[in-house]
Amino acid sequence: MVMQKPIAVWLLICCALVFAMVVVGGVTRLTDSGLSIVEWQPIIGTMPPVTQGDWDELLEKYRASPQYQQINKGMSVDEFKSIFWWEYLHRLLGRLIGVVFFIPFVYFLIKKQIDKPLGIKLAGMFVLGGLQGFMGWYMVMSGLVNDPHVSQYRLTAHLGLAFIIFAFMFWVALDLLSPEGGHQQKTEQLQSLRRYSIGLSWLIFIMVLSGGFVAGIRAGLAYNTFPLMNGHFIPPEIFLLEPWYRNFFDNMATVQFDHRLIAWILAFSVPLFWFKAMKANLSATTRLACHLFLLMLAIQISLGIATLLYVVPIPLAASHQGGAVLLFAAALWVSHRLR
Repeated sequence: MVMQKPIAVWLLICCALVFAMVVVGGVTRLTDSGLSIVEWQPIIGTMPPVTQGDWDELLEKYRASPQYQQINKGMSVDEFKSIFWWEYLHRLLGRLIGVVFFIPFVYFLIKKQIDKPLGIKLAGMFVLGGLQGFMGWYMVMSGLVNDPHVSQYRLTAHLGLAFIIFAFMFWVALDLLSPEGGHQQKTEQLQSLRRYSIGLSWLIFIMVLSGGFVAGIRAGLAYNTFPLMNGHFIPPEIFLLEPWYRNFFDNMATVQFDHRLIAWILAFSVPLFWFKAMKANLSATTRLACHLFLLMLAIQISLGIATLLYVVPIPLAASHQGGAVLLFAAALWVSHRLR
């Protein structure tokens, strides 16, 4: 017999840790800290540097990296510490998530509180978590060769996988807390709303991926005006690169325009969804989920505009990245309630 609530609470705690991981990962990127640790040591790397000798050894290894040679040459130990700790915290959080997931998982298995279908899902989460650790190092490796910047493709894959893991855990937790969803009666109106909400959830995920490319090529540092992009709705530089498809991944104008365009679509689509939902016969909890979805969209768009206008200050940019997780969670909750 599955004890649903304790398992759901455990998964929600893991979701909170993934949220923290995404925010810290954003700060790590914004402070150019991600390349400060040039080795992947899943076990030994858990221990932080303590002595001056430890710091000297780490700095010596960093001095061989392209980032030091091309950007931070002459960096002191104290300056190195300021970037090291963010990357160390990011990796430590990743290890913590693994421990917080694995130990309760084994405990629930031993106590026979996990049935086979749930066990398969949880095992899948664990595999995805391991893949995410590898993806993080694969991303870092791209900045340790010649160009001291990580690949925007690998960064976006790393970010997207984090959102997939979050969605997987969050959805299963909701299943355990509310197996029947939010409504017993199946109507065409509910089915239509649910299709709408699922479509919005996918669109938010696509916007997250577009945000990964914005971050990866630092497109947020250009076109710092709103609602137009330096006086244009569609900037003239949008197809400067050849072949044409490179513009969607390497051109600052195109990448930022795509991110803005999805935000504009959501800015109209989510209120329309909310208006339709308010006309439907929904439970109080489902209505609350719809209200929070609309509110979170307003907050997220405001954070995005402020981040752009103030030229990507770290607190606003990190809040915007965290807000994307909360907006995604709100969309998933609404979709689950409309089952």
